[in-house]
Amino acid sequence: MVDWENRRLPVVCVTGPMAAGKNLASDILASRGWACVDADRVAHQALDLVKDEIVALHQKKALSLGIQLVNEDGSLNRRGIGALVFNDPVALSEHEALIHPKIEELLEDFVAAHPNEPVVLNATVLYKVSIVKRCSAILFIDAPKIIRYFRARRRDGMVPAQILARFRSQSGIFAKYKISNADTYRVWNIFRPYVLERKLERILTVWNKRKYYGLLQV
Repeated sequence: MVDWENRRLPVVCVTGPMAAGKNLASDILASRGWACVDADRVAHQALDLVKDEIVALHQKKALSLGIQLVNEDGSLNRRGIGALVFNDPVALSEHEALIHPKIEELLEDFVAAHPNEPVVLNATVLYKVSIVKRCSAILFIDAPKIIRYFRARRRDGMVPAQILARFRSQSGIFAKYKISNADTYRVWNIFRPYVLERKLERILTVWNKRKYYGLLQV
């Protein structure tokens, strides 16, 4: 467990919509001594840890739709599960009620394992778990939709309909972070990577001079 009362180094959420550059921002901070964890990978670990419960939860609906929940190698069919909960608020809520506590536990374990380093939680929807209330700040990496669209095409090779559906599912997430208790910084990633790096360096310098003086590496 994390000793939040006595923890001196910050825990920061790096977030943003698809193809905005949050992974790049996390890599920049990692190069400056931050311990970074990808919450998407943590979510995959959490799914594996509660696999039996997930299968039991979705089995009836999966059978009716002809979806296999478990792959031949015994792993969960994450794409199939995504199809079951997408556009089904009830199924999604039940799914998240199973997996979110485990995600929270794994993220807390990561923070506890790095008591002497500032920590980055790289996550799109961290606002859905209560650890976001422990974050010192939110770095919301953003870019115009048209730029994100072409980045997603180059990076993921997704068809336009898939990209636009993902964009719609992530609409309004900045407002959801704004209502958290943490200081929130919207950082636009429009130009080349070195421009984003300079922006982050300026933010870290401000933190050093004000709230976290002497604690952060820049």
